[in-house]
Parts: sequence; structure tokens; C-alpha cells
Amino acid sequence: MVDANGLNEQGKRFFQQGDYEAAYHAFEQAHHAYAEQGIADQVAEMQVNMGLMKHTLGDSSTALTLMQQALETFVNIEDGLRTAQVLGNMGRVYLKLNDREQAYQAYRQAADLFEELGEKQFYGETLLAMADLQMKDGKMMSAAGTYEAGLEQLDDLNPNQKVLKNLLSLRNRFLGSSGN
Repeated sequence: MVDANGLNEQGKRFFQQGDYEAAYHAFEQAHHAYAEQGIADQVAEMQVNMGLMKHTLGDSSTALTLMQQALETFVNIEDGLRTAQVLGNMGRVYLKLNDREQAYQAYRQAADLFEELGEKQFYGETLLAMADLQMKDGKMMSAAGTYEAGLEQLDDLNPNQKVLKNLLSLRNRFLGSSGN
């Protein structure tokens, strides 16, 4: 019997080394092995991994197809966390395909699920992705509010996020005092 877990780990190693083509093939082999064993959630997990590799290699249409298949499985087995994670990944792929509306919808669904599950970090990161999209669409005030909400969820901010949080705080103080 083929070692599906070993192939999955091999795919992860190739990914970390930046060999996305080899990672895709390892994940594809793991996908077939998990399918033969009837392990539906791992089959779907490999579809997500394969989709991420295809997206990284520039084949976003195939990536989206693979992720949609995985999404269906995670919804059917009522795995909220992995459903939300796939939706977040799909948002990135839709954005790459320049489908801003679908990207925003995927991010919104993912954020709602993460919030419902109490996954603060994922929720905050998804809100930041939504804010980036709002900013690109010229919705500055919406983006500012979404950035602020997202940053509030994160425990460890990177330097850029710290600057943004301070700017938003300054903006709030200014707006709060301007009405006096």
C-alpha cells in the first residue's frame, strides 16, 4: 500500500523548498492514495494543496476547480474550520482571476465562519485581506474600518501592521475631537 501520509509530507517538503511542480505531484499521489483508502477529508485536503500549487504555478482556473471540490467535501462533513480556510484560499484565487466580487464573497464567508468558530487570528487575517480588496476598489472608508477590525483580532502585528494600527488610532482621535 502506498504511504499517503509520507507523500503528503514529501509534498510539504518540496513546497518549503520552492519546488512547486514536485510538490504538486507528491500531493497528487497522496490524493490518489487517500482516495483508495476512502479517507474523504484527506482527499479534500490534498485537493486544496494541489490547488495551492496550481495557483502558485499560475494555473488559477485549475486551482479553483480543485478547491471547489474540496470545499464541497468539507461542507458535507461539516468541517467548519477547513471550510473557512478553503474559502479564504479561494478568495486569493478569485482575486488572481480578477473576479473581485467572488473574491470578496469568499472572504466574507470565510471571515463569518472564522468568527463563529472563535478563530481570532484567521478572522483578523481574513478581514485584512478584505480590507486590501476594498482599498483596491477605492472604498477607503470601508477599508479603514475593516483594517481596524482585522488588526484588533491579531496578537502579533508585523511592523507595517503596527504603523497602520497607530495611524488608524490617530485618525480616530482626530475624528473624535473634531466634533467639539
